[in-house]
Amino acid sequence: MSYIMVDIESDGPIPGDYSMISFGAVLVDEHLDKTFYGQLQPISEKWIPEALAVSGFSREETLGFDAPQKVMQDFADWIKEHSKGQAVFISDNNGFDWMFICWYFHHFLERNPFGHSSQNLGSLYKGVVKDMFQNFKHLRVTKHTHHPVDDAKGNAEALLTIKKTFDLKISLK
Repeated sequence: MSYIMVDIESDGPIPGDYSMISFGAVLVDEHLDKTFYGQLQPISEKWIPEALAVSGFSREETLGFDAPQKVMQDFADWIKEHSKGQAVFISDNNGFDWMFICWYFHHFLERNPFGHSSQNLGSLYKGVVKDMFQNFKHLRVTKHTHHPVDDAKGNAEALLTIKKTFDLKISLK
């Protein structure tokens, strides 16, 4: 079992009507040196300028990105290469990130290498500190830049700190 921290950027609130613009992933291990980055062409004519602005790209730039099917296949291949056993999807906001990754995998590849489940880093932290109002974000080392690899790496650093601090039994293979 391998944990893969994922972060996505989009041009709107839901997949299908709007597009995932880019995403990053990092294999959660002691090195955090196995990363994936994908930039995807829009799949819809709809987009919200304020949402797209978070990514730092213009609409014109995104039109030159790679075809989503290619990016998702490359990501599936990366997951297969770098994970041992079942890959576990984890993110800061899995309600948002998961719906895009899951939708894109099923839409373009008709399968999701993560299966049907995802994990939420924020919920994990709230559980281990036993306080529903706490936030893990102070545990990030890498600055949160809205570049999805940076953000995934910062979240992976937080997960490793949580694991060490609370002596959690999380397999990092």
